[in-house]
Order: sequence, then structure tokens, then C-alpha cells
Amino acid sequence: MVACADYNIRDLSLAPGGRLKIQWAAAHMPVLNRIRDELAPTRPFAGQRVAICLHLEAKTAYLAKILKECGAEVAITGSNPLSTQDDVAAALVEDGLHVYAYRGCSMEDYRRLIGQALSIRPTLVIDDGGDLVNMLHSDRRDLARGVIGGCEETTTGILRLRAMDRDGALLFPMIAVNDAYCKYLFDNRYGTGQSVWDGIIRTTNLVVAGKVVVVAGYGWCGKGVAMRAKGLGARVIICEVNPIRALEARMDGHDVMRLSDAARMGDIFITVTGCKDVIRREHFLVMKDGAILANAGHFDVEISVADLRAISDSCRLVRNNIEEFVLADIAGGPKRLYLLGEGRLVNLACADGHPAEIMDMSFALQFLSLDYLVREGSNLEDRLYSVPEDIDFRVARLKLAAEGISIDSLTPDQERYIENVD
Repeated sequence: MVACADYNIRDLSLAPGGRLKIQWAAAHMPVLNRIRDELAPTRPFAGQRVAICLHLEAKTAYLAKILKECGAEVAITGSNPLSTQDDVAAALVEDGLHVYAYRGCSMEDYRRLIGQALSIRPTLVIDDGGDLVNMLHSDRRDLARGVIGGCEETTTGILRLRAMDRDGALLFPMIAVNDAYCKYLFDNRYGTGQSVWDGIIRTTNLVVAGKVVVVAGYGWCGKGVAMRAKGLGARVIICEVNPIRALEARMDGHDVMRLSDAARMGDIFITVTGCKDVIRREHFLVMKDGAILANAGHFDVEISVADLRAISDSCRLVRNNIEEFVLADIAGGPKRLYLLGEGRLVNLACADGHPAEIMDMSFALQFLSLDYLVREGSNLEDRLYSVPEDIDFRVARLKLAAEGISIDSLTPDQERYIENVD
């Protein structure tokens, strides 16, 4: 490791490879590029200190670089021990950012690195999962009073923020970027749908067609994962606790059943619920020999790895990012279950995360929401807010323009009609 006050990373010599990755991402993020071209000359973040806790890979790095170009001092850390790309982290250090992240850190080091990112005494924060904001509300409450506001971009993080908002515990305003249309309709559905399968296919090198894929959770992420599985030729089973989502899955053409029944049938299991212990001991015991387990939820709690280890006779790494667990003392003889990426986010632990064109929209929302907080934060209460509709629409229009698409507008007469229709 290479550490000093300004950074704590694995290896500075990796920077050239990381720079190439960032350049590739930047070339495929036209929305952020247009926003940068418009706002960078005015330096809207001059004097601001931004602490970022996101999956530290090329797309995230480009967002951080643009914030710096627009005047901010930026410190960045990873939001998952297995999602940091060390070459990208090194490239950001060479570009003058404070970087505190390296792949494969322990959970103790993970928390320490978040604390180091907060050492810049942030005025703005961007979080992914809520760990940075949680630290500002616990161990580092002394820094919270200097925070104008922040953004959260995950379903899991929003759940945590809603609980804090309900209890009146928030110490500064937060914007729920995850709930914006241009986030969950595209990032959660198309981004997760593609990147999860990128991770599984890249890691296993196995065919999906003809297999039974069990998806636990049918929110927007689950919809995307199931849609891609179906397109790859799999038979898809959905497991849900929400009766409306379960009915939707059925009408989308998927089988729907309890996980206890699906556990006996699945070849590949993917959790995407935001909850804990979704797949646990009783499910492992009845699974097929050779079943593959992957998690697409933010935290590594959806697949009970503790249960899996407790009932296994042996465990070994059989391929990069694949652990083989052998269950010997069960009816029907021994069987093997395969866990991908330690049960962490499979699309980032085992691949490169969402496509650049998708994260382009999500990070544009982050950027514009921070700009909104700089301008309006003093007028906001310490609550959880939605992304302003004009920001959501602006990102959509910029994306359409980048695709060379023009759409119609209402005439003044049509606008009057809609506003006054009974």
C-alpha cells in the first residue's frame, strides 16, 4: 500500500492503465460532457469540499474529475471492499484528488478509509449505500454541521435514509437520487440487468440458455436481471414478498413461487432485494449439485454466507471470484454450491459495473443535485428530498439530444387544456 495524508491506495504505478479506463468511459458519457462544457467555466463548486463514497471505477472517477474541474476539492473512497479498481484509484491520485481506497480491504480498513475521506471536512457528500452518511451521524457528528447536503443513489441507502428521516435524525438535507426517473428506470433496470450478467458470465464462462434462473426480488433491479436472463434463453423464476410485484412478474411471463420451492429447481440464484438472509440454510440444503449463487444487492447480507460455511465440509477457491462449498453430510450424497464474489455485488466484484452510457445519466443527476444543494441548501430542512423534476427532465433531454432524438412539445393551447381539464 501507498499512504500519506492525501491518499491511501495500493500502487501509484498502476495509474497509466487507470487513465485509459477513465478516458474510455468519458468518451461514452455525453450527458456529463455537455454539463461539464456548460458549467465548468463558471466553477459552481468553487470553495466546496466534496466527499464521495461510491464504487471506485472509471465512470465514478470521471464524475469526480468533473467536480474538481468545476472548482471542488474532492476526496473519494470506495463503497464496497471488492469494487475498487486500483489502477483507477492511482490515476485519480495523479490528477490531484484525495483517494482512500484499495480492492480487497478488510471491513475494519473499509471503515477507516471512509473516515480518511471525511478528513477534508466536506461541505457536500455523495453516498452509495449509506455508510459515509452513517459515519457522519455517528462517529463523526462533529463534521455534520458543516455539510450543506448530499445525495444517495441506491435503494439500500434510501431505505436507511427514510428511517432516519422518519425519526427526525438527519443532520443535513439529502436528495434521493435513486428515486429519480432517470435513475431507477435506466440504471436499476438496464444497468443492473446487463452488468449482473456481465459479472456472472465473465466469472463462470458458462452458458445461460436452458438453465433455470431464480431471481429473488422484483423491483426495478430484479426486473432488469430477469429480463436479461429471459433474453439469454433461461427459464426465470421470481420469488417475492410483495404481492403486487409477484403478480407483475407473473404477467411479465415468469414463474412465481416461494423460495423454498424454487431452491430445488434453480441452476443460478440471484438476490436483489435489499434485505438480509434471503437465501439461507434451509435453501442451501435442497439445492442442486452445482448451483451458482450470486448477489446483486448493495450489501453482502442477502446470501447467508455464515449459514453456507456452517453446513459445508470444505471450501476452496476454484476459479477467480468463485468459491466452491462442498456439502457432504446430506441426503442424496455430497453436492457442490458455488458462491460468486464472496456474496458481494456480483456486477462490481466480478465485472466493471453498469455500462458507461447508463451511469452517464445517474452521475449527471448526482452532479446537478449537488449544484442544486449549493444554490438552495440553506433554504432546505434536514430532510430527505426527491430530485427536483426539472433536473430529472433536463437529464432526459440531454440524453435524447446526445442520441440525436427530437421529441414534440405541447402547444400553449394543449398546456392550457391539460392544466384545466376536469
